[in-house]
Amino acid sequence: MRSDTVTKGKQQAPHRSLFHALGLTEEEMQRPLVGIVSSYNEIVPGHMNLDKIVNAVKQGVAMAGGTPIVFPAIAVCDGIAMGHIGMKYSLVTRDLIADSTEAMAMAHQFDALVMVPNCDKNVPGLLMAAARINVPTVFVSGGPMLAGHVKGQKRSLSSMFEAVGANAAGTITDEELCEFENKVCPTCGSCSGMYTANSMNCLTEVLGMGLRGNGTIPAVYSERIRLAKHAGMKVMEMLERDIRPRDIMTKEAILNALTVDMALGCSTNSMLHLPAIAHEIGMDFEIDFANGISEKTPNLCHLAPAGPTYMEDLNEAGGVYAVMNELNKKGLLHTECMTATGKTVGENIKDAVNKNPEVIRPIDNPYTPTGGLAVLKGNLAPDGSVVKRSAVVDEMLVHEGPARVFDCEEDAIAAIKGGKIVEGDVVVIRYEGPKGGPGMREMLNPTSAIAGMGLGSSVALITDGRFSGASRGASIGHVSPEAAVGGPIALVEEGDIIKIDIPNLKLELDVSEEELSKRKEAWTPREPKVTTGYLARYASMVTSGNRGAILEVPKQV
Repeated sequence: MRSDTVTKGKQQAPHRSLFHALGLTEEEMQRPLVGIVSSYNEIVPGHMNLDKIVNAVKQGVAMAGGTPIVFPAIAVCDGIAMGHIGMKYSLVTRDLIADSTEAMAMAHQFDALVMVPNCDKNVPGLLMAAARINVPTVFVSGGPMLAGHVKGQKRSLSSMFEAVGANAAGTITDEELCEFENKVCPTCGSCSGMYTANSMNCLTEVLGMGLRGNGTIPAVYSERIRLAKHAGMKVMEMLERDIRPRDIMTKEAILNALTVDMALGCSTNSMLHLPAIAHEIGMDFEIDFANGISEKTPNLCHLAPAGPTYMEDLNEAGGVYAVMNELNKKGLLHTECMTATGKTVGENIKDAVNKNPEVIRPIDNPYTPTGGLAVLKGNLAPDGSVVKRSAVVDEMLVHEGPARVFDCEEDAIAAIKGGKIVEGDVVVIRYEGPKGGPGMREMLNPTSAIAGMGLGSSVALITDGRFSGASRGASIGHVSPEAAVGGPIALVEEGDIIKIDIPNLKLELDVSEEELSKRKEAWTPREPKVTTGYLARYASMVTSGNRGAILEVPKQV
């Protein structure tokens, strides 16, 4: 056991004295030490119930003969951080979480881990940490929020942001806005649509690191408490069988995750997180993989914001395993992959049933024959950009219009709400990438304002930043190279014609190469927006969006 390093032998007597100080008995020190990584806090609605999940995990570990020991991980609520300086601190926490969890696990020599995340960045951050630490590990999330109800319709956080735009446009009253405010987020849990948190929790199931239902069982269901107990018991089985994260998170498992991503219509943020997780297992993940997989993977689900169904509906329809079983009917998955259940993917999904073909379309009747995400390239995004194709209305799949250029999110929002953006425009928000932001802010406020003001079927938005899973419409993000390093998006001028062709995977600036060369020669880097603290260090190390915004040590000159 790894924990023998701190619990066995005379040389470890000082270590044991500190365990005694914790109140551990000799019997507990003789058992495997299992770290429970708790993301519980009182500021994130998706995390306020994690104390109950953690207690259930501890019971499961103890029942199976282990000694559970809890330590924390941070988490930011993207919704609360949205639209101000706080959003610069969202994506960057992914790496803080991975680094700090690695430090705690290695410093204290845990034999196994159970990760208890829920929201956007701490799920991938803990997956990255699991790959690094590589001791037997199981994930159990806090679960999704139930949908709210306003005027007899199910609603969610994306409805709330769009209601603000509708109020600004005068189409709903202040009283109606207040009703949305009080009803769209009715319970604890990760927000109820297929946003980033739920996307990553579902993909954790697909990767094989979480048990069945990890992504879909609602946070308020007692079934999730039982799931947490089983996760605690299962990690002890994994420890006995020596099944480790790198045995589970293989290249084939990553490709499975990308395939199911396409079928579910997950958040575009998965195209930041899957490359980062792949990097931790030594896989060179090119985002172009997405188009090859999308070409053969049908889109089976239209969960909010793409459609009127929610995570609770997906759960009742059979969950992630039912989606996987549909895909497997056409041989689209690597079914030999090992999982945290101790069984292969094929063994896990063989009896899964699609209980609602309106929520999970059968494989022979998909929403579209191609997947929910697409990577666009062209002279505006030579290294790629990402769009949630399943959330784009048909009339915007091909679009061209004049660029309306903004160098930060706030200026764009002011123009949108001020009525300065009109039908046909292409809003460009730049210097919001991983380095330029720094931190690659989500653009939910501007996309929601566009939708709320009735422009969702006529205005596109392009950015080197990123989007919330709650964004919908012709929203193209992760434009690489970003403006801060002199990418072509930095060279766009007001009124330039931009051509978007999602079916043909093209994003083009209708400006001659000669003119672009002149603009490039005249371009000079901007002064960094932040020069101190963690964000400055992050900006000095972060790579572009097309590489997953991973951190690399700067090369010595």
